[in-house]
This record gives sequence, C-alpha cells and structure tokens, in this order.
Amino acid sequence: MHLKCDDSGGNVSPGWEQISHHLLRTTRPARRGSVPAQEPRPRLPAQSRRPRPRARRASWRSTTRGVIEPDTDEPQEMGDYENLEVTDEMMDQANEKKVQAIEAMGEGDLQKALDLFTEAIKLNPCLAILYAKRASVYIRMQKPNAAVRDCDRAIDINPDSAQPYKWRGKAHRLLGHWEDAAKDLAMACKLDYDDDASTLLKEVQPKANKIVEHRRKYERKREERELRERQERVKKARDEHARAQREEEARQQAGGAAAAGGFPGFPGGAGFPGGAPPFGMPGLDKLFNDPEVLMAMKDPEVMAAFQDVAQNPANIAKYQNNPKIMALISKLSSKFGGPQA
Repeated sequence: MHLKCDDSGGNVSPGWEQISHHLLRTTRPARRGSVPAQEPRPRLPAQSRRPRPRARRASWRSTTRGVIEPDTDEPQEMGDYENLEVTDEMMDQANEKKVQAIEAMGEGDLQKALDLFTEAIKLNPCLAILYAKRASVYIRMQKPNAAVRDCDRAIDINPDSAQPYKWRGKAHRLLGHWEDAAKDLAMACKLDYDDDASTLLKEVQPKANKIVEHRRKYERKREERELRERQERVKKARDEHARAQREEEARQQAGGAAAAGGFPGFPGGAGFPGGAPPFGMPGLDKLFNDPEVLMAMKDPEVMAAFQDVAQNPANIAKYQNNPKIMALISKLSSKFGGPQA
C-alpha cells in the first residue's frame, strides 16, 4: 500500500484519514449504554426445522367441514296424524299437491314447494313419503332440525321406508352428528341401496369411527381409574380390618391373661416376693387392668423376664439389679400386701 503525503510536511492524505476513521469505528469498544451490533443468526437447514402441527389442525377441520349452525325455527305443521279420517277425495287432493310441490322443486322455488308439501300433509298426514319429501326441501333450505322432525314422523308411520333414513342421515351430517348420520345412511342403503346415500356414508363413517374410538379410549381410562379406586378401597378396608383384628386379639390376649391370673407360662405367685396369691383370685382382674401394669407388660424385656421367672422362680435373682423389672415386682407385691423387693 502506498501512502500519499501533501506538501505541508508529511501530513497524511485524506484517503488515509477515511481508512483510519473506518478502522476506529469498527474496532472501538462499544460505549456504555449502546447496543453492540449482533451477527445475524445462521438459518437452520430445512431438515432440522420443527414442522408445524398441520395434521392436527387439518384433522379438526375435517370433522367440522360442511357443518352448519342448527336452525331454531318453530316446529312445522305436522297434520293430525292420530285423529284425522282421510277420505279418498283428500288423498287425491294431497297427491295433486305433492305433484305441484315436486314441480316447484324442479323450478328452484323451495318456499312454494315447502308450502305445497305442508298442504298435502294436512290433507293426508298418514303418508310417510310426504314427510320425507318435505324433509328433502328442508335439507336444501339448510334447516336440518326441521328435516329431522319430518323424518322422525315418516319413520313412525313406515319404518321400512329408506327415504326418511337417507334424509335424516343428511340432516345429521349438516349438524355434525357423525354417528347418527352413519347409522341412518347405513340403514337407508340396507333398506334400498342408493348411490347418493352410499357416497355420503363413505364420507361420514371415518368421522364416526374417530368419535367411537375417542369415546372408547376415555371409557377405558375411566374404567381403569374406577378399578384403581376400587382396589384402593378394598386394600384400605382390608388394612383397617387387619388392624382392628390385631387390636381385638391384643385385647383378648390381655383380658385372657388377666382372667387366668397373668401371662402365659407364668404360674400364680411364682417368684413374687411375699408370695402373690394364686391367679384368678378376687382382685387380680383389677390388678391387670391397672394402666401402669399393662404398659409394663407390653415391654418385651419385662415380658421375657416374667416368662423366665415363670419357668424358674429362682431366676428372679438375675433381675435384682434391673430397676425396671424390680419396680414392677415391687408394685405387684405392694398390691398383694407383701414386702417390697
């Protein structure tokens, strides 16, 4: 690199000053309070990037696609199904209304078709196909609840007709009732196979299966939880019963020992200074109900000493220097009025 000097005695040329200023700016420490420049983050390779959970959102959308808000209109006119006596003339008029309604449907006038089917139903409320036809109009008008009501009536009149099941299945599909939709569409195909119903059944059946599997999973979890809780209750009850049984056995053992005049293997009066009265004599039950005596008898060391003396009364001499045992013997001796050890 060649440095340039001016004529005034070796001053650095302006080009060098620009270079030096740039070096100072890039190498000077950051001032207090200033934010140092950060290097840009390296981009991760495409393989290491975390994928977005698109599958879950897509699955959720797949179960709600095509579902609409339920209609809340007042129930439609259903005719006097139980009491009206239908004459031949009324049947003919109802048939004419049905034909006109079908023509209106073909022309796209759904409201006119709906009104004509309603008039036909009033004239002949015993004809299931009229309700099924009107249900088809309600489906086109996006009123699935009204369609369900019509199909329910049609099935009550004629449960062997496929059309009410088909349209009720479509209504349940619009409402997102996948299990009911699959059930009705399957019944429609069973009674009278229909390509349209079969296509819809293939659409709703996987969604119904997902719901069934989801419910079974939670039912299994609930059953497992109930089983664990029941096992815990049984274990707790058994533990309580065992504890109560141990306490009862301890009480019976203590009571039996008192009634027999002492503890097993300890003959009456043997080894007591002054000679205790034979076991079973009056006042002995009260003695062994004494809290201090009972507490002392619960001590394994005291019990072992008593059993040792019971086998050989002369062994009491071994315990002359044991204040705990001699204190109890002195207490028992004082109860019987003998000289204390």
